[in-house]
Amino acid sequence: MKTIIGHDVIYNYLKELHINNKLPNKILLSGKKGIGKSLLVNHFLNFLYSDNNNNISKNLINNNSHPNVFKIFKHIDKKNIEVSQIREMIKFQYQSSFDNKIKSIIIDDLEYLNINSTNALLKSIEEPNRNVLFILINNSEKNITTTLKSRCIEFKLTLKYKDIEFIVNNYFDQEIYQYISLDFRNYYTSPSFLINLIDFFNNSSMDYKNFTIEDFLLYLIKNKSYLKNKFINENLNNFIELFFYKNINRSKKVSFKVKEYFYLKFSQLKKYNLDVETFFLEFEDKLLSE
Repeated sequence: MKTIIGHDVIYNYLKELHINNKLPNKILLSGKKGIGKSLLVNHFLNFLYSDNNNNISKNLINNNSHPNVFKIFKHIDKKNIEVSQIREMIKFQYQSSFDNKIKSIIIDDLEYLNINSTNALLKSIEEPNRNVLFILINNSEKNITTTLKSRCIEFKLTLKYKDIEFIVNNYFDQEIYQYISLDFRNYYTSPSFLINLIDFFNNSSMDYKNFTIEDFLLYLIKNKSYLKNKFINENLNNFIELFFYKNINRSKKVSFKVKEYFYLKFSQLKKYNLDVETFFLEFEDKLLSE
């Protein structure tokens, strides 16, 4: 199992709470996607369920096949976590546990709960059951209901720049972080994002050292990469955020009014399933053309 980087304090605190029988049974982990929240959870689960043979527990957890662990996440081909997934979770919740140990329910991508699945989850976690541990993982604070949040003890996770640099360099086994354009290295980026971005650059035979965010967006638009590549499609909002971060905060070339206009249009794309290509053609015409 990979080493925890940057979250060892929270990990050790959760271990201490468990040892002293003070661990809350509803935990919320909040933070940007790709900073290691799921890895932290896997390490903690391994601590909970490991006895003499550490590898058996570790392998079962990594393969999502541990009998006392139930994991929920948004499927790639779905827009939301569906109520049917919560119903399956409820069945698991009332089954007998293996070896009389606590059962753990992990819900990742919490921001993708819809109204029906949220209500079903709320009803379930409000029923007292000390033998079930809920760990909820939220990647976007904007989309989580205050009611659900109020039922949990929240831990906010962040990574320092030195941790991000270490993770990226360690993944590629070379000093690569310092050569990534500053356009892609700021508050909005995570190790997972940067690793996937560099992989995309390399697979596309692009020089990540010299590409600006403007060059990158023009490339995506020209090649329609947002239709072909899963990483690009899932991170369009991040790329747009990086563009406005640079052109409002750093160069002041773009107004907040323009930013709000395109943010609204982009949010409507997903909400109403509108044409992405039309959006980017307008984006290019108004913001990327010389």
